Amino acid sequence: MKDQNNPPCSTVIARHEAINSQLIKVMIIDDHKMFVEGIERIINESGIAQVVAKAYTVREGRLMLSGEQADVLLLDIHLPDGNGIDLCAEILTKYPNMKILALTSFSEYTVVNRMLNNGALGYLLKNAMAEEILQGIETVNMGEKFICEEVNLLLKKQSGQAVVLTGREEELLRLICEGYINIEIADKMCLGVETINSYRKNLLFKLQARNTAVLVKMAIEQKII
Repeated sequence: MKDQNNPPCSTVIARHEAINSQLIKVMIIDDHKMFVEGIERIINESGIAQVVAKAYTVREGRLMLSGEQADVLLLDIHLPDGNGIDLCAEILTKYPNMKILALTSFSEYTVVNRMLNNGALGYLLKNAMAEEILQGIETVNMGEKFICEEVNLLLKKQSGQAVVLTGREEELLRLICEGYINIEIADKMCLGVETINSYRKNLLFKLQARNTAVLVKMAIEQKII
């Protein structure tokens, strides 16, 4: 007979049994489990905050949010079944009091801008020091914006400027426009198919394109390649 009081062992949404009401309650949605474990340890040992729940996909994040309450959500952008940019807007529609702090490896201007426009109060890169992460949590918890130094400089430097693609991104975009599929592109660029998939997603984010058709249209009309 199933125990109705406990979730199944297979669940990947982790929750803490004892929650200190004096600490900032933090949730995490990020698919890199080792990274999450490290961040969780930093937060729990800080004396200012505590991780109350964590999830590794968009689907699990939605489930987690429906059953838990928290002050701050650390949200990654690249997730296996969606993206944090769209999820950010969705979460704030349902939970307008949630303070969202992006914690990601994406540092492109358009990605940062979209995340902030969708309601994130803060933006941190994953190479941030522990002290900066904790400062970000404290700051957004008070309802104030927090942008890490590297991203802040990026925003000041690139605001209003055209998107700049790397050589690899330009090559990928050119091959996409020529009609090659991912497996063919991987062969031509001497890269794995998964790497090409990742590059393609990055391009969509960077150029704010909804799909490949829009990406190709933008590349042609704006003479990006």
